[in-house]
Amino acid sequence: MRRPLIVLALGAALVAMVAAPSGAIVFGEPDGDLHPNVGTMVVEWEPGVPSKYCSGTLIAPTVFLTAAHCTADILAEVGTTVGVSFDTVFDPATSAVIYGTIHQHPGYDALTHYSDPHDMAVVVFDEPVQGIVPAELPTLRLLNSLTKVELRDQRFTAVGYGRVRASFEGGWKVNELTQTRHYAEQGFRSMQRSWLVLDMLPHHGNGGTCFGDSGGPHFLGGRRSNVIVSITVGGDAVCKAMDQTYRLDTASARDFLDAFVELP
Repeated sequence: MRRPLIVLALGAALVAMVAAPSGAIVFGEPDGDLHPNVGTMVVEWEPGVPSKYCSGTLIAPTVFLTAAHCTADILAEVGTTVGVSFDTVFDPATSAVIYGTIHQHPGYDALTHYSDPHDMAVVVFDEPVQGIVPAELPTLRLLNSLTKVELRDQRFTAVGYGRVRASFEGGWKVNELTQTRHYAEQGFRSMQRSWLVLDMLPHHGNGGTCFGDSGGPHFLGGRRSNVIVSITVGGDAVCKAMDQTYRLDTASARDFLDAFVELP
């Protein structure tokens, strides 16, 4: 799931559109073993029928970070327990699934777009995940410490599961559904108090995210970076121009995370 944002002609208002988690990294590559700490939530909307839903990142041995607009649906329809799989290719019949408890940001507001929606949640496992090194969280205001030139030249890496766009043509032109984790590198576009906006235009050498990547990470640096500075929450409605990601280096985000992990 990813909440695309449409810019309206009158008033330039941003309106959220909620859609099923049917897409993923666009203009990217199969991830393989590059980001083993990135997983997909596994939900049984119908008993006995597991399916992947949104993405996220292991940020401590027992803590998986994702987006609140994903967990809100699960809490409303399924309950507080959810599965997570870190398999490179998710197979509902054979993939290993770890179960944990959802803790959603108490201040999450689905209607807040300009300020701070607190669009984050964690899944806490009963036992530590074995054999996977968690991603590193950023220090306070890490992105603000970079100059405009450094931000302009910086690369970011998005990771997630789902469909993969094969062509820039057409509003929703994507290829077949896949269960594979993918990644794409991105460039900087702009930054606000709670938001990091990233360029995903292919003619700029960039890729990005789409429906199904919500909650997934944006790493600071190239494809081998392990420092996660934001998570996927939205972007343009047809997943071709920009990602609007929620920053993790703000005091607001850190206040929530501090209850679950040791912060740098």
